[in-house]
Amino acid sequence: MGSVEEYNIIAPAIKTAGVYYFNTDNDIHYEVRFGRRQDNILHATIVFGVTNDEFEGEEYTVTNKGELYRVMTTIVKVVKIFMAEHPKMLIYEFTGLAKDNEPEDKLTSRINLYKRYLPRIFDKYWKFEYLRENTIIVTRIK
Repeated sequence: MGSVEEYNIIAPAIKTAGVYYFNTDNDIHYEVRFGRRQDNILHATIVFGVTNDEFEGEEYTVTNKGELYRVMTTIVKVVKIFMAEHPKMLIYEFTGLAKDNEPEDKLTSRINLYKRYLPRIFDKYWKFEYLRENTIIVTRIK
């Protein structure tokens, strides 16, 4: 199986801004945002989603345009870029909100998707912790 090519990534003009963008072949616009926790600036929350007006600002929308693998490959690349530019980060947090029809007591489909891609980002020096059914905390092992 060949590798999946990522989309062209638009990095922030100022590296500390922590907001990256990319567009898919179907003209879906994505934003990947790294937020710093006020209580720990070495803890980044990662949020990504669609910014097209047609999706009414619903950043977690499912576009079903057949681009999932390239989108996820691009997000992996964005996180790796951010990590290279911020090597002192200790914690990354991913949240995968449940879809309307998903039970709240099981891992969300988004978290299950993230679980498949996180090992492509983080090596053996990071550990994964599942909080609730919709959050993964990735912590650097000292």
